[in-house]
Amino acid sequence: MAAAPLETLSEHTCFGGRQGFYRHASAAIGLPMRFAVFVPPQAAKGPVPVLFYLAGLTCTEETFPIKAGAQRVAAELGLLLVAPDTSPRSAGIPGEADAWDFGVGAGFYLDATQAPWSAHWHMERYLTEELRQVIGQHFPADLSRCGIFGHSMGGHGALTLALRHPALYRSVSAFAPIAAPSQCPWGEKAFTGYLGADRQAWRAHDASALVEDGQRCPPILIDQGLADQFLPTQLNPDHFEQVCAGAGQPLTLRRHPSYDHGYYFISSFMADHLAHHARHLG
Repeated sequence: MAAAPLETLSEHTCFGGRQGFYRHASAAIGLPMRFAVFVPPQAAKGPVPVLFYLAGLTCTEETFPIKAGAQRVAAELGLLLVAPDTSPRSAGIPGEADAWDFGVGAGFYLDATQAPWSAHWHMERYLTEELRQVIGQHFPADLSRCGIFGHSMGGHGALTLALRHPALYRSVSAFAPIAAPSQCPWGEKAFTGYLGADRQAWRAHDASALVEDGQRCPPILIDQGLADQFLPTQLNPDHFEQVCAGAGQPLTLRRHPSYDHGYYFISSFMADHLAHHARHLG
């Protein structure tokens, strides 16, 4: 298969590797999509494991590379890091950028079934099919050793995609994920808009419901700050922990006093997450 065209926006030497930012024409989305890749120095000798990071609401492909502080440890462990954008952009849908928690910057890592979003909001297909192919074509990536992790909305995406596509991901973790989106305002708004009013259809994109319904994935690591302003109303880690315990899904949920929802929290525990993935990806 011929490699799909890829536009390099910028590349930067970083911890002996290379941090790059790229754009391509996405067939799955029907619009240009941007993503970031960190290639560790070990890739000079051959393909390395791949770790996909899914960012949260309002973020872009630049958020993780700039704020998370992941490159130094990824360079030590030999992990290739991929950070896609969080939604389609400039689709021309009226009101697409009016809300910070729906539409632009809020793709929720699913394929929308409701118009007008169903025309372009195909984030699950983009991530699990097209972007994987692009990474395999253009970067020294061992696609047989892939992991996935993310934050908040992206933590939701990491959990649900790992549960829905267990053959694709050998490791999974999350920072402060939206762990039961059918039971919180963010999830109810997104699912109603993207998937419609049938709450039964939501279960296929709700990590807690997926585990309840029999889906399984590799052992999960979750870190949650106890000073997180969204913990009381949006995240539901306790519920997810109970569901996993009842179903036998391996989960380590670590709770951290005084940490909030942002990247100071994420960067504090990034090394632990990268080590978790490196152990499972070999």
